[in-house]
Amino acid sequence: MAKRSHEAMGKRARERARLEKQEAKREKRQSRSREGAAPLTFDETELMEQFAQLSAQYETKQIGEVEYAEKRRRILDELGIEGY
Repeated sequence: MAKRSHEAMGKRARERARLEKQEAKREKRQSRSREGAAPLTFDETELMEQFAQLSAQYETKQIGEVEYAEKRRRILDELGIEGY
């Protein structure tokens, strides 16, 4: 019986940690959306063109994976795309 109680406590702790992580992500998204209200320095078309060029460079091995990931993350952040 004591073992089940211990398992239940662990399960509750994992669930609480998961919910706290979700809340932190939600707050981060909300703060980004508040900050994102300012006008972008690049328009979407230009950013999409940059992304296409970046992808082409990566496919032809002109840039490495680390550089590609960093530049991709920057472009997607500027576009306001999450979950990449």
